[in-house]
Amino acid sequence: MIKSIFLSAVIFLSATSFTNAQKNNAGDTTAPHTLVATFGNGCFWCTEAIFQELEGVVSVTSGYSGGHVANPTYKEVCTGTTGHAECLNIVYDPAKISFDELLEVFWKTHDPTTLNKQGNDIGTQYRSVIFYHNAEQKKLAQKYKTALNKAGAFNHPIVTAIEPFVKFYPAEDYHQDYYQLNGAAPYCHLVIQPKVEKFEKAFSGKLKKNTAK
Repeated sequence: MIKSIFLSAVIFLSATSFTNAQKNNAGDTTAPHTLVATFGNGCFWCTEAIFQELEGVVSVTSGYSGGHVANPTYKEVCTGTTGHAECLNIVYDPAKISFDELLEVFWKTHDPTTLNKQGNDIGTQYRSVIFYHNAEQKKLAQKYKTALNKAGAFNHPIVTAIEPFVKFYPAEDYHQDYYQLNGAAPYCHLVIQPKVEKFEKAFSGKLKKNTAK
């Protein structure tokens, strides 16, 4: 359960990072147009649907990362023996959405205090993890995690792992755009839709125009 103090911690961190980003990007004409964030926060059928709606997110790919098996299949990952987590590779435009804002959505749309478990999904493949792509992402993720724990934003300590990105393996085609293509399926209707609707209400000001309610 997220306490109300979470909001104040988010506002403080976001304001600080936005000011720093402005300073760092001032006059920088070589900054890349897009950057990549890689998050593991439970079943990617649910999490993909959430991040796809954010303004500034260019693409979201479901897949696997953090393990020791090359080119893993969904069936293999589900055994929990590959070391991989179900995760998302998120390509985003930093001029429209910051890494801090992605972190805010990450932590507010899953339970980062349960080890290797999200709801009824249990196993290391469902662990909460941030795979950082550079020193700045690592610094921000650690700062955010520390601040939220210190503020007591959750009833229990955050167990989210912060690990270096090594390799991302896209999941099979039928996992991509799962909610968009299978919205009428029972799982989507009963499990994903309520999560998406809750997310849309909480982040209405950050949605793409075609999804904003």
